[in-house]
Amino acid sequence: MTEAQKRELEKALWGIANDLRGKMDADEFRDYILGFIFFKYLSERIHLYANGVLEPDGIEFTQIREGTEEGDDVLNAVRAEAIDELGYFLKPSELFASIAERGTQKGNNFILEDLGRILENIQKSTMGAASEEDFNHLFEDMDLGSTKLGRTVNDRNELVAKILVRLRGLDFRLRELNSDVLGDAYEYLIGKFASGAGKKAGEFYTPQQVSTILARVVTTGKERLQTVYDPTCGSGSLLLRVAREVGLLNVGSFYGQELNRTTYNLARMNMILHGVSYRKFDLKQEDTLERPQHDGMKFEAVVANPPFSANWSANPHFSTDDRFSTYGRLPPASKADFAFILHMIHHLADNGTMAVILPHGALFRGGAEGEIRKILVAERNYLDTVVGLPANIFYGTGIPTCILVFKKCREASDDILFIDASRDFERGKNQNTLRVQDVDRIIATYRARTSEERYSHVVPITEIHENDYNLNIPRYVDTFIEEEQVDLIEVLGELRKIDNQLKDVDQRLAGFCQELGLEAPL
Repeated sequence: MTEAQKRELEKALWGIANDLRGKMDADEFRDYILGFIFFKYLSERIHLYANGVLEPDGIEFTQIREGTEEGDDVLNAVRAEAIDELGYFLKPSELFASIAERGTQKGNNFILEDLGRILENIQKSTMGAASEEDFNHLFEDMDLGSTKLGRTVNDRNELVAKILVRLRGLDFRLRELNSDVLGDAYEYLIGKFASGAGKKAGEFYTPQQVSTILARVVTTGKERLQTVYDPTCGSGSLLLRVAREVGLLNVGSFYGQELNRTTYNLARMNMILHGVSYRKFDLKQEDTLERPQHDGMKFEAVVANPPFSANWSANPHFSTDDRFSTYGRLPPASKADFAFILHMIHHLADNGTMAVILPHGALFRGGAEGEIRKILVAERNYLDTVVGLPANIFYGTGIPTCILVFKKCREASDDILFIDASRDFERGKNQNTLRVQDVDRIIATYRARTSEERYSHVVPITEIHENDYNLNIPRYVDTFIEEEQVDLIEVLGELRKIDNQLKDVDQRLAGFCQELGLEAPL
C-alpha cells in the first residue's frame, strides 16, 4: 500500500468520525468510532483465519450453516483453534459485514440489541482462556444506550447503522503480509482525537515526534528487545513506537500499567490492532505508584510520559518499599515526578535504558527531590543524558519539558550529556511541533555524544557537583549569542554628519518659507 493510499484511509476514517459525531465533542465520540473500527478488525481477522483453517476441506467460513449439527461441529473446531491462536471467536452471523448489511435493510434495520450482544459474546468467547484478561470489558465504553448517540432508540440505531455502513466500505488490507496500515490509521485517529481533547489528551497520548525520540534512545545499539515497559502507558502508543524501531517481531514482550480505565481499554485495542498477540502483552489497570502490578520484574527498555508534577500519597509506609527505601526520603506528595523516576529505575534491567519525559522543575527543585537527584548522579551514577525540549509541544500544557535518560551500567561513567533542543521546532497556531530534522539532530547528538556550540555539552560529573547537582540546562549549555560590538566613535561621527545635513535642510526650508511669506518652523 502506498503512502498516498494510507493517507486516504486515514482521511476517510477521520471523515466518518467528524461527519457522524453530531453534537458530541470529538473526544466523546472517540470511544465509539475506535470501538467500531476494532470490531471490524476482529471480524475480518477471524474471517481470514477461519478460511485458512477450513481451506483444506474446501469450506468458506460464512457459508457454514449455524444451528445444524454439522455446522456447529465445524464451528466448534474452528473456535478451539481461533481462541488458542487469536484469543477470541466470532460466528459468521456475528461478523461486522453481516450486522452492517442488516443496517441497510429497509424495515428490518434495527441492530442495536444484536450488536450489543455480539460485542458481549466476543468477551464471553475468551472466558477460561489465557486471553480472558486481555478482552475483559474491552467494549464497556461503547454505551449503545447513551443519549449521546441520539435522543430516541431509533435515532441511536440510525446513527450506529450509518457508522457501520460507512466503515464497511473501507479496505483494512488485512490480507497484505505484515501490513500495519490499520494500526497506523488507528494511531492517526488517536492523535486527531487528542488534538481536540485539550488537557485530557495528556492522559492517553504522547506526540509522535516525542515518542520517536524516546524510542530511538532506548533502542540505540540494539536490534532486539526482550522486554519493554511503560508504567503510565496511556493508549500504548509509546510502547508500539519502541517496537517500530526494532521491528514488532523483534520485541519479546510488552508490559504496561494505566490508571484510567477508558485509556486502558484503548491500549489493549491498540496492541491487538497492531498485530501484537495476546500472549506478548501484559497491560494492567491500576495506580502505578500506589499499587504496582509488575513486582520483581526487570525490563530492558523503560519509557514513560507520566503526568507532570502529579499528586501522590507519599505514605510513610513507602519508606520501606524497595523502590524508594534506599534514597533516604520520599518524593514530595505534591510532585510525583521523582516517584515515577525511582519506580522506573527499580524496574530497569542492568543492560537496559530508560527514558522519561518530565517538566523542567525536576531538574532543579530542592528539598527531597534535590537529595534524590544527588544520589542518582553522585552515588548511583545512573543519569546519562538530559535533553531540553521546546515549550508547547504537548497537548493541554505549554510548559517546557525535558527527557532524562538513565542507565545502570553506563559507558561514559564520568560525565553527563546535556542537549538544548528548545529552539528547534516549527511554530504552530495552537501547538509547536518537532520537525523530522529536529528529532534526527537530537538522536545524532545523543549517539555521537558530542559537544556542539549553543546546542550540546558533555559535562564532567565534577562540574555538576560544583553546581550542587542542579541540572538546569542553561548552566551547562550556553545559548547566549554575543551581540556585535558597537564602535561608539564611528557612531558619533555618523550622528554629527546627520546633524550637519539637518542644518542644511533647515536653512533651505527657512528660505522657502520666507519666499511664501510663512513663518519658518523652529
